[in-house]
Amino acid sequence: MPEHRFGRALTLALLVLLAALLISSVVGAAGIDPLSVSVTLINELPGVHLPHALDPLDRTLLLEIRLPRLILAGLVGGVLAVAGAGYQGVFRNPLVDSGLLGASAGAGLGATLVIVGTGSSDGAVVPVAAFVGALLGVGFAYLAGAGRRDVSTLLLAGIAVSMFLSAVQTFVLQRSTQNLQAVYSWLLGSVSGATWHRVLIMLPYAVVGCLGVFLHGRHLDLLAVGDEEATSLGMPAARVRLLVIAASALAAASAVAVSGLIGFVGVVIPHVARRLAGSSYRRVLPLSLVLGAAFLMLVDTVARTIVSPGELPIGVVTALIGAPAFVWVLRALRGSAT
Repeated sequence: MPEHRFGRALTLALLVLLAALLISSVVGAAGIDPLSVSVTLINELPGVHLPHALDPLDRTLLLEIRLPRLILAGLVGGVLAVAGAGYQGVFRNPLVDSGLLGASAGAGLGATLVIVGTGSSDGAVVPVAAFVGALLGVGFAYLAGAGRRDVSTLLLAGIAVSMFLSAVQTFVLQRSTQNLQAVYSWLLGSVSGATWHRVLIMLPYAVVGCLGVFLHGRHLDLLAVGDEEATSLGMPAARVRLLVIAASALAAASAVAVSGLIGFVGVVIPHVARRLAGSSYRRVLPLSLVLGAAFLMLVDTVARTIVSPGELPIGVVTALIGAPAFVWVLRALRGSAT
């Protein structure tokens, strides 16, 4: 029965993802006919040549501007959801995401240092600095909490490292107030500068990170019953925890590097996946990937159209949606505890 439930949930999630792709491709300042969009996308398949495709101008708009942005938003959303689910499995806490282990603070500090140093948030150096900063933040947190068996110590170490890195970032900004707007526009998150090149840069790190988490789905189910029980079943709990944290950090870092800081996706989406398909991480992880991708595609569409011709930072929209959803998660957890 759980497998049937998972199959239905995954099918529904894939349909939502396809709908999100079509809706987001059509909606915008320049409206495009949905049928022509569908035909144009199908024509991109090898050997397919259907009539009624888009004219050259709209085709360029779709394939070179909107589609790379949609794909990048989908990658970021799916990766953040998988990383959040991985951290929740490691810490046995559904309220944890990558931001609590230093990834967000490290990425923010790395990007801030480069923006302050160069005076611009454009260019290829900022994503690299954010990527390295995210990995270093998680690495420092793990080293600070290493050697202790309880996961709460590691989590507290992550919070301490995040607070320290955020304090350093604030100090840097106070000494360079002319760069505040550029820094905060990056911190609030956006995929507005998406290109196929940026998608290809992110893709290998995202695939390796997510694959590393997926391969440990069964181990995360064992960790849910406790380290001692998992060890008695032959699983090296400490090594699995390190591998999942490393894979989740790599995945989250690849997302943050190209989009800035986007909150709540890693907390809320895995919880929705659990409600749909049960608590096993072998089902939660793939479902989180698909739901996270669809969610951020739709959120980005709202962000770029709600105040047209302007654009809201995507992190603002996820916060507006995610904060009430986070309260729902808290109430759901409270209800299950009682």
